Amino acid sequence: MKVTLENEKENVVKLNITIPAKDAADAYNKAVHKISQYVNIDGFRKGKAPRSVVERHVGTERIKQEAIENLMPKAINQAVVDNNLDIIAQPYITNYNFNMGEDLTVTARAELRPDVTLGQYKGLTVEVKDSPIADDGVQKSIDNLLNQHSEQITVIDRPAKDTDIAVIDFEGYSNGEKIKGGDGKNYPLDLAHSNFIPGFAEQIVGKNLNDEFEIKVDFPADYHDEKLKGQPATFKIKINEIKERKLPELNDEFAQKVGPFKTVDDLKADIQKYLEDQRSRTNKMNSENEVFKAVIDASKVDIPQSMIDREAASLKEEYKQRLAAQGINWDALVKSQGEDELLKNLNEDAKVRIKNSLVIDKIAKEEKIKLEQKDLEKKFAQLGAAYGLQPQDLIKQIGQNPQVIASVSQQAMNDKVRDFLMENNKVEIK
Repeated sequence: MKVTLENEKENVVKLNITIPAKDAADAYNKAVHKISQYVNIDGFRKGKAPRSVVERHVGTERIKQEAIENLMPKAINQAVVDNNLDIIAQPYITNYNFNMGEDLTVTARAELRPDVTLGQYKGLTVEVKDSPIADDGVQKSIDNLLNQHSEQITVIDRPAKDTDIAVIDFEGYSNGEKIKGGDGKNYPLDLAHSNFIPGFAEQIVGKNLNDEFEIKVDFPADYHDEKLKGQPATFKIKINEIKERKLPELNDEFAQKVGPFKTVDDLKADIQKYLEDQRSRTNKMNSENEVFKAVIDASKVDIPQSMIDREAASLKEEYKQRLAAQGINWDALVKSQGEDELLKNLNEDAKVRIKNSLVIDKIAKEEKIKLEQKDLEKKFAQLGAAYGLQPQDLIKQIGQNPQVIASVSQQAMNDKVRDFLMENNKVEIK
């Protein structure tokens, strides 16, 4: 086999591959035999038809394509290895010349990894804003605990307060039409923490049990449904029940009920420690992000459009799957936000993801950072904990998917390079 290379635009290289005539003929004959085993030819058992009959039945071009498909993976792989090509996508065949008794010539194209010019990535000093504990942080946590363990007491002798829970029937209309999904029966609406349209819960405050009334609101200008953006709406309301929260008393008995504590002071000390740990975790995460951002910003790489297009397409599919899990239709989102804007954002995200990956790989190469078995085991343990699975069970589930394995390996390498950057740069918490 002979291979010559030609550099083309951006990071594309053309491979001119020549396969000796004998090897090409052998591959052709094997293709004939393979095809004959799964096609039905009158008068012959599968695999027993002569070559000339198979050629007439399926055509020589189909046989040549089968031969090339069998030959090329090994030939291209050998060309990549022999010429030390750092490819980032599967090479693809663009042309071939296959005449029996002559050398087979194939033209393929491959995309090479873009060159990355690293800026300073060691010895940096990066300032990070502190994430201090709020003065009332412990008290807010105590209040949340008390709310979580509160009782709901039905009241009948007063109007609804802004701290109550109102159990309501509602039905919404906009521009004379009933709002799709804009109704409910016996819905418990927390008037203090409502995620309904602004102004909705506020108009229920002051109303009494069994009151039937209408409220008027305006949908937000950035509402996800294009038809309802900024539009006025009327909701018919009926109050079926009003409930108030009765908070438990904050005492040692309550502390013992919510955890392994003897006193309220023990509970508060545990909350304080949790908030301090959370602060440390947040500062650590922000420090890693700022160091990485500084390294990325100092690096330069020209990303070919073909890479961006592929990554954007992958991001789009991920995005559509996440939306589907939330019950949101992609086409509806395109209609409400505009396809051009969505695709522009996907392209920008794709550029960021590609540059991050290329810079990480470049640093790993420069510093000879290698993935070890323990790195993958650590990553699987982290992912298993996130999904509530044992690492070995997670490996069984995804072990048959090479793409997922590659993704996990990349994540593990990302973690290792980030650890290296944190060890070799200084962070000042301000």
